[in-house]
Amino acid sequence: MSYEVTATRRRPQKFDDLIGQEFVAETLKNSIRSNKIAHAFLFSGPRGCGKTSTARILAKALNCQNGPTDSPCGQCSNCQEITKGSSLDVIEIDGASNTSVDNIRQIKDEVLFPPNSCRYKIYIIDEVHMLSTSAFNALLKTIEEPPEYVIFIFATTELQKVPATIKSRCQQYNFRLVSIEKIKQCLAEAAAELNVQADDEALFWIARESTGSMRDAYTLFDQVVAFSDGHITYEKIRDKLGLVGIEKLNLIFESCAYSRTDEVLNSLDEFLQNGISIEQLISNSADYLRSILFIKNGITKESLLGNSSERYSKVVISAWNCVQVERALSIFLNLYRDIRYSLSPRSELELAFSRMCWLGQYVSPMEVKKAIDAAQSLLAKATGISDSAVQSKINQTAQNIIMQAQDNVQKEMKIPDGLPRLSALDKKPEADEPEQTPPFHDGGPLPPEQSVEQQEKPVVNEKLIIHGVPGEVKQEVHPVYSYEPPVAEASQETYDDDGWTNTDEPPVDYSSYEEENEQPAPAQKDDVQVLKGKVIAASEVEDSFFAAALEKTGEWIITDDNVQIVVNSEYDKSLLLKKIPEISASVSKICGRTMKIELLLKQEEKSAQKQETEIPKQVQIICETFRGKIVAGKQ
Repeated sequence: MSYEVTATRRRPQKFDDLIGQEFVAETLKNSIRSNKIAHAFLFSGPRGCGKTSTARILAKALNCQNGPTDSPCGQCSNCQEITKGSSLDVIEIDGASNTSVDNIRQIKDEVLFPPNSCRYKIYIIDEVHMLSTSAFNALLKTIEEPPEYVIFIFATTELQKVPATIKSRCQQYNFRLVSIEKIKQCLAEAAAELNVQADDEALFWIARESTGSMRDAYTLFDQVVAFSDGHITYEKIRDKLGLVGIEKLNLIFESCAYSRTDEVLNSLDEFLQNGISIEQLISNSADYLRSILFIKNGITKESLLGNSSERYSKVVISAWNCVQVERALSIFLNLYRDIRYSLSPRSELELAFSRMCWLGQYVSPMEVKKAIDAAQSLLAKATGISDSAVQSKINQTAQNIIMQAQDNVQKEMKIPDGLPRLSALDKKPEADEPEQTPPFHDGGPLPPEQSVEQQEKPVVNEKLIIHGVPGEVKQEVHPVYSYEPPVAEASQETYDDDGWTNTDEPPVDYSSYEEENEQPAPAQKDDVQVLKGKVIAASEVEDSFFAAALEKTGEWIITDDNVQIVVNSEYDKSLLLKKIPEISASVSKICGRTMKIELLLKQEEKSAQKQETEIPKQVQIICETFRGKIVAGKQ
């Protein structure tokens, strides 16, 4: 007889043989006993937990010649044919390779014919979630109202991909992962059948690596049996499969606990030279730290630790607290995710173990808070002040330290030479501080003989000197960029003695002459530039695009209460028209009175027409002789 793998040889043949699926087995057995058999079943769960085996057992229970019975005999022709997979009335279909509507249409045609020799015609569709949406829709009516002799059994590992319309037409059974103890017991029985000696530690490791899947456990068991020479030990598994044993892990983590970085790095190099992969070393280290964390929390169950708690190093257990072990475990879990995209996985591993060497100095934020709370209580007891007062003092001190640090940072922030400076990042002046605006909005240097104070002195119009009290001269401040409230008129007593007699001509009243006959003096060019610079500087803080448009404007003409701004293009004019209220408000604030803004479009100068020049006769003769052409030149 040819060799048969353990997973096939030990496939369950009765409901009582199902491992870890007691709920499913009892439910199906009760349904068969009470003759309440559904027309469609949906088995879902992880791989290797017995879904397809349960479907075959159910098919044998329904088609057994002694049944329907919850305990099929396994000896009749129907049971044997179903076990071998040669029954004509039990059709197993792979849903992954039969996904189209045509395959479902074939099933719909076949269900019209009654079973050949069995009581029921049973369709077992494995991996049913692989069917297409159209195939599912074509199967709905058949599942909902099949002939009385047809039963559908669906099996899937991804229940979320099965449409709800299919689920609602089936009885659902969720299969669970098998516990490690039960897998270990089954492996021991399989080893006894093969006359192979197996240590409990080795079987336990195989059970843990199977992660609850019986098929995975049997497959790994066959592989271990192949190189064990009749005796399965953990040392053989460790050496053949490239594992890091608990003894070596104890040594390397003890070096980490003692902060011996050189020994740790040498041990890593030895592991890698012996052929242990980086991924395997990270996985074994994570499992080791997980077990240490369990032991720190008082858990000594061998099925959770993977080994006896006495085999773990006492030095490592006592060197780190629970918070530090959690930190170490998170380092290795993150490392396993990062190495797939790392430039050098070995460097990542060495860096992780290097961090483990100073893990004893790691202090979590929770521990810092506990220390601060303890210090607060001690201060309160020593000084006799309440805890709330101490906490308030601590908070105030911390706030002062933070504010002082922020001030120091702002003082140290200096823009290097050559880099542009944004005025929007400058600190805005406070409300009570006088605004000091330089005469140039771009921050250009002043001539040596001038200063900001000299530039901002009011412009005196000599024609507007008002004769008042002798020795006093009233000056009119130009209204373009600064504003002074009007000086109250001198009292009548001030002009009683003005040196005029009836025999002399009265003095000329220049103020009334100015009002009646002369217009206000136009603003000087320098004053207009100062006004323009102030408006641009004020707008840069709120809207840099608006400030750039103002800077591109041409001449500013100021007459009385009107400001005419020359713009270079229609686009600039349309952009500034939206900002007329802002410009007017800014100019009025600077001038001290309401100013009207008017935009003028600059008229483009027409290019001069090119004067045609007469070509000399000699040049014409040369062009005609050589058939040339004049493309450029001067007369």
